[in-house]
Amino acid sequence: MILSTLCYIEKDEKYLMLHRTKKKNDINKDKWLGIGGKFQDGESPEECIKREVLEETGLEVYDIKLRCIVTYKSSKWESEYMYVFVTKKFSGNIIECDEGDLEWIDKNKITSLNTWEGDKIFLNKIQNESNFFTVKFEYDGEKLIDYKIYEY
Repeated sequence: MILSTLCYIEKDEKYLMLHRTKKKNDINKDKWLGIGGKFQDGESPEECIKREVLEETGLEVYDIKLRCIVTYKSSKWESEYMYVFVTKKFSGNIIECDEGDLEWIDKNKITSLNTWEGDKIFLNKIQNESNFFTVKFEYDGEKLIDYKIYEY
């Protein structure tokens, strides 16, 4: 089981996105993602996302808000539980990322990028609703075959 975090950092109606192009054997190869990564031993979700954002972007994030928790079940990969955050508050200068290319993308254009189908679903929900939710996605390889959303 994998525990991970993801953050959508917003500025001027754009999100900072990572185009995963540099890592070898990357299940996210050529996909566009928010910023994030796996927990280190003993980290809270908030500590993990702040560390991951700093490592991957050079930015320090503040006033992060947990918007949803995502469960991924796959026929091909290990199950993953991901805490998804958003923020508009950050400081610092963007650095080069060793996992891919960082780019500010208009929020309305993200769903046209090469992303996981499930990411499009939860990101659309985050952008259009204020309630916390959880969602479970089931994949057969890279194909989304089922999902369930639980609202709170």
